Amino acid sequence: MRYANTHSNQKNSTITVRVMCAIVFCLFSFCWLYWSQADVMAVTQHVLSGGATRYDRTVGAVLITAVLQVLQLIVSNVTGLYRRTHALTYLPSMLLLALMSSISTDIAEKGFSLGAWCWTLPLILLGWGVCVWFAKQLLPFQTDKEPLGVFARRSWVNMLQMVVMMLFVAMIGNTNAAEHFRAHLETALQKKDVDEALRTGRKSQETNVHLTMLRAYALSLKGELGERLFEYPIVGQGNDLLPLPTSRSRLLLLPSDTLFMHLGAIPRGSLKASRYYDLLERDSFATSAVADYRLCGLLVDRQLDAFARVLPRYYAVNDSLPKHYKEALTLYTHQRSKPTIVFRNAVLDEDWQDFQQLTNRYPDLNERKGKIEEHYAMSYWYYYFYQKK
Repeated sequence: MRYANTHSNQKNSTITVRVMCAIVFCLFSFCWLYWSQADVMAVTQHVLSGGATRYDRTVGAVLITAVLQVLQLIVSNVTGLYRRTHALTYLPSMLLLALMSSISTDIAEKGFSLGAWCWTLPLILLGWGVCVWFAKQLLPFQTDKEPLGVFARRSWVNMLQMVVMMLFVAMIGNTNAAEHFRAHLETALQKKDVDEALRTGRKSQETNVHLTMLRAYALSLKGELGERLFEYPIVGQGNDLLPLPTSRSRLLLLPSDTLFMHLGAIPRGSLKASRYYDLLERDSFATSAVADYRLCGLLVDRQLDAFARVLPRYYAVNDSLPKHYKEALTLYTHQRSKPTIVFRNAVLDEDWQDFQQLTNRYPDLNERKGKIEEHYAMSYWYYYFYQKK
């Protein structure tokens, strides 16, 4: 009777630990894949499949979690670990989860590579194998007369191991903000949700040349490129506003033809953006979006003289101009001794005087930049003077 009772306690304790670990792993894996890595996983699957398949965040999270849980069951049956070391059977599953979520979105440009995983993966598995062997040797010395239940020492020793492995996944996984913004923004554009695309990373300074290109496209779709482009941090040159062979920006999920048809036609050969615009206008393919792309490209390159020369081809020079064009013309008018266009706007002229006063008030560059950023961070003036060239 005593033996039966002991055996029953041991079985109950083992089941409790197994269920706790399984629940924690499944919840973590699903949440990690569904909320943190869904967009990056979508890019990865799209690139690796050559665009033949599309990743669904719900199906993907459930399916991957289920497969990893099955892998754990196999490892558990092979190793026979239980009691205080049952959580170690989750390491191969956690390792695969970390590997899948560590892939960078630049996989399209650089190709798929295991990188450092080629040597770290075998080493980690070797170390895990040694730990499993030692744990097996210690199993006969662990007593079954410990308190049972969720709050028992055996349960929380296993939970501690699970927490360490989850932290490992979080540290190894792709948590680069700019890459996640890029993937989410392009996913939103693929779904034609332009507003969601423009909300992505709205309050963050993390960006890259691909994000700048995607935001320019999203703003152009809404007809707000000249009004809002410099409200976002800018990286790159005017040529990078398009994913041309001569630029550094690239699309991952969307076909480049979608963006180029928005402008009028698909470019052939290695063209610069300016030449592409010229050809579109020469052959009468240019849409109304070309004007803002050309003008904003000149502003990104800080070519105020060229901007002032080209602007009248597309817009009447008056107070109805988009915000950034009025800011650029105000800057041009005050910086040139003989401007070809003299633009006057009472509100902007007063803002310019305030801008100048702030500039003169703070001789220290960092302090001056901080103060001006408080008031003019979403203006072309801030970009022109204080964003890196």
